[in-house]
Amino acid sequence: MFAVIKDGSRQYRVQKGDQLEVDYRATAKNGDALSFDRVLAAGTESKNAIGRPVIEGASVHAEVVDAEAAGPKLEIGKFRRRKSYNRHTGHRQRYTAVRITTINVPGLAE
Repeated sequence: MFAVIKDGSRQYRVQKGDQLEVDYRATAKNGDALSFDRVLAAGTESKNAIGRPVIEGASVHAEVVDAEAAGPKLEIGKFRRRKSYNRHTGHRQRYTAVRITTINVPGLAE
């Protein structure tokens, strides 16, 4: 069974056991449970459900694996020739890594 969930401004296609990085949650701790209620679509090999815009009563549950995961370092360099101007900064986006534990959709069995 798969589900398409919306978290923040992004959509994710998930299955049970998948691990993904969602937007950083400051209050999340390792081992905590998260629930995603905005399920846009779901399906099995024989049956599908599409929400308009979401499937009523559907939810996807996940467990926090890493509360403070960090993405790759992005380096920003600015330079103006002959002006003695150099600037160098960097940024690492923070994420919360979760593992999908269950997908509950009314009318669809696993």
